[in-house]
Amino acid sequence: MTGSDPKTDLHHYLRSAREALLWKLDGLSEYDVRRPLTPTGTNLLGLVKHAAGVELGYFGLAFGRPVEAPAWFAEDAEPNTDMWATAEESREDVVGFYHRAQAHADATIEELDLDAVGRVPWWPEGRNEVTLHRILVHVTAELQRHAGHADIVRELVDGAAGLREGNSNLPEQDRQWWQAYRDRLERAAREAGRS
Repeated sequence: MTGSDPKTDLHHYLRSAREALLWKLDGLSEYDVRRPLTPTGTNLLGLVKHAAGVELGYFGLAFGRPVEAPAWFAEDAEPNTDMWATAEESREDVVGFYHRAQAHADATIEELDLDAVGRVPWWPEGRNEVTLHRILVHVTAELQRHAGHADIVRELVDGAAGLREGNSNLPEQDRQWWQAYRDRLERAAREAGRS
């Protein structure tokens, strides 16, 4: 890209991370988007719910902009309540909430300059004064990290993998090839474990 500006570039990568996270829900049942597939309960819909809170916190609260504060923002909220959806919270509720959080974040990004100063209340004093530039980088990195979590969880659910719909970003091989590849890696791991 030539002639682009830093804010446009940063916003592009933030949007890309959002899209990667959301499309991992496509085509899955309510059960599968909520299934806890790691010892810490990581699940696809919980990652989306968490991302909504991340964007509201960093692009809203940190810059003094009023937000639609969910109950799990309260100081006395149960730990990790932002990392899963209750049976009463539908996929549509969570995704809709995330879209509203994105719109709020986008308004902040569009209205403020990159050097606009904010304050992250949950960061330690002395390190909590930030610029919009720093928050754009921070939130994009966090969302990309969670999109990576979603990649793994989705692969555990139904084997789907990839960068985005229609782009697996993996070698184009059939299921048999992938099983043989995985078996080869398992053998190598066992051999190394015996050393």
